Amino acid sequence: MIKKILIWVVAVIAVLIGGVTVATGFRQHLTYEAPLPAIRASKDSAVIQRGRHIVLGPGHCADCHSTTPNKDSILIAGGDPVLSGGYAFNLPFGNFYTRNLTPDKETGLGNRSDAEVARIIRYGVHANGEMVLPFMPFQQMTDSDLEAVISYLRSVPAVHNKVHDHEYNSIGKVLRAFVLKPVGPSEAVKPYIKPDTTADYGRYLTMNIANCNECHTKRDGTGNFVGEPLAGGNPFEEEGLPPLTPPNLTPDSSSRLFGWSQEMFIQRFRMGKLIAHSHMPWTAFGKMTDDELKAIYKYLRTVKPAKTAVN
Repeated sequence: MIKKILIWVVAVIAVLIGGVTVATGFRQHLTYEAPLPAIRASKDSAVIQRGRHIVLGPGHCADCHSTTPNKDSILIAGGDPVLSGGYAFNLPFGNFYTRNLTPDKETGLGNRSDAEVARIIRYGVHANGEMVLPFMPFQQMTDSDLEAVISYLRSVPAVHNKVHDHEYNSIGKVLRAFVLKPVGPSEAVKPYIKPDTTADYGRYLTMNIANCNECHTKRDGTGNFVGEPLAGGNPFEEEGLPPLTPPNLTPDSSSRLFGWSQEMFIQRFRMGKLIAHSHMPWTAFGKMTDDELKAIYKYLRTVKPAKTAVN
């Protein structure tokens, strides 16, 4: 009797595994609906310059989309690292490669309309309707800044660089089939936000452009935020190197920034990377203006204080 029960249990498990495997395979290329934003690239030099500042500065796009070995030196010298993609993220659910952002028609954005590029950035949906991995949290970027970013990307030289396709392992395929979905705006997107030194503009930079929340807030194993906003993130661990934990940025007494003046805050960004294996994009963030850093500092003083052991 027990033997028959075991046989039935094994058979049921085998059917379930087979069903999940088949369903996973069928769901690898799901498509999603998302609007095409009414965004068109501009040839206006001021708009392009604004986009350049966002891309190479607070947006820190070169940190992932450029594999130029000396890109930090290029940024410091005032140059433009080539955004031809190919940087590999080796994650527990597969290997993933950043895309070529140059206007090359075969391997870059050259054959994508401005609206299609805007939809990728804002809604995480490709031209073919498939999901873009939710690694770029720029969903709340204003229309004017999105226009500026795309205008800059259209202005750089085309570079032919065929990037590897993403490589999902078994876990990754299950996540792609049943868990991961495109992420769009969580609130109405503003057409324009005036750059100034207010806490409101600091919030926009912190949460929607520089995206400090992405590293400085704890996440669970699926990537969902589980900690108090900006109260310190998950450790970055690399073999043979001491782990680094993004610190608490709230006004609590346990925060790394507790007692810092605005001047100290700005000066820290001017000092650049002090720990060689830090994941903080110090060089890109160092291109932010004093006014931008003042705004961020003011915003961080307004967030909910949260006590944490992270320091």
